Amino acid sequence: MTHRTQLLQTFDTLLQPENFRDYGPNGLQVEGAATVSKIVSGVTASRALIEAAIALQADAIFVHHGLFWRGQDRSVTGWMKQRLALLLAHDINLFAYHLPLDAHPELGNNAQLGLKLGLRATARFGEQELGFLGDRIDDGVFENADILAQHLKHRLSRAVALVNVASRPIKKVAWCSGGGQSYFEAAIAAGADAFITGEISEPQAHYARECGVAYLACGHHASERYGAPAVAAHVAAQLGLLHEFVDIDNPA
Repeated sequence: MTHRTQLLQTFDTLLQPENFRDYGPNGLQVEGAATVSKIVSGVTASRALIEAAIALQADAIFVHHGLFWRGQDRSVTGWMKQRLALLLAHDINLFAYHLPLDAHPELGNNAQLGLKLGLRATARFGEQELGFLGDRIDDGVFENADILAQHLKHRLSRAVALVNVASRPIKKVAWCSGGGQSYFEAAIAAGADAFITGEISEPQAHYARECGVAYLACGHHASERYGAPAVAAHVAAQLGLLHEFVDIDNPA
């Protein structure tokens, strides 16, 4: 058991949110019980995750997508009221880290996605260096982008949207989890043969075809399932707390 202040300090020391320009507040978003013995981690602070944490008798929730974002309606109504009511009624602390969780070099979303896919990062690129660039851990290459897409489908248990015009081997792979489509141009400039992210928007298909770099979108949620449990498990072990990851299915 530990005090929530110590838990917050441990998360902050590990993730260093002060180093990022972000879309919302990082850290403790909702204050709950003063002492914490169990953390539930998940991708998003949805009502389903909060209800699962209540059932598991957690004192704290750790997520990538919190409740509060820049530019959102500040009214506490509808889904926001429902989520806050559950957290407050059950005295559960909510910790949320967005870009700091993407960026951590070992435990973050991009680092953990790379491990899941058998990729090692050798460089960083893009705004705030959130993009990772590297190759296969086993020193091999993917014969082509179709083979890489099948590899992603197998490792992530998720269908992949592929835009590909080149049949050359894939040696250098770039990736940025979640809504990282804006990093595609930087990945091309960094010399990637393929770019992996969660989503695709209209311009990226044209860039892929015109620049000859494969684009693979494997789902926002599917690409960001790994950082939150890695960080929460690490901190829980450090502080002697219980931890459980709850993956709320999301087709996005």
